[in-house]
Amino acid sequence: MKNELANRVKDLRIRKGFSQEELSEKAGLSLRTIQRIENGETEPRGDSLKRLAQSFGVTPDEMVDWTVQEDRGFLLSLNLSSLSFLPFPLLGILVPLIIWISKKGKIQNVDKLAKDILNFQITWTMILLIGYGCLIAVLVFKMHILDDSTGSFIGSKLMMYLILLKAMYAYNLIFILLNTHRIYKGKESRYFPKIRFVR
Repeated sequence: MKNELANRVKDLRIRKGFSQEELSEKAGLSLRTIQRIENGETEPRGDSLKRLAQSFGVTPDEMVDWTVQEDRGFLLSLNLSSLSFLPFPLLGILVPLIIWISKKGKIQNVDKLAKDILNFQITWTMILLIGYGCLIAVLVFKMHILDDSTGSFIGSKLMMYLILLKAMYAYNLIFILLNTHRIYKGKESRYFPKIRFVR
């Protein structure tokens, strides 16, 4: 049990990108205590376990029971779940989020992949909505402010928006499929552009 917990602490620290010194500072434990825990010389209990768990953003129970599994099939499913953007853009955010929450921190690389997917889908949805808002604003301005109700102007703007919409959907679809292939081959996903909303 000692070695398992020592490995979990070390693995979680590395996953979070903390040095031993940073973890020591965040948890309010001495550097020597962190080193002894990771070397399996001592087992964190009570307050020390709570402090470590807080530093990692998990509960003490999750830390004790936590085992990281490698499950490429789950990662593929998580990635493909973002295809739910096709019927409705917000589903491309909600479905992966719900799936991620169910396995957060329990499967190797699931947190990074989920954050990449969510950040990409949120960014993509925002761009889509901004484009739609701009189209509406131009149409309203042209029709009401300039008092021009010519059908050709409206038709050309709608046609441009439909072309843009198809291009954006194709872009999203291509990235999902490319990343599915990358995950299948055991490589890291690459989504671009993405604003880091989920950290």
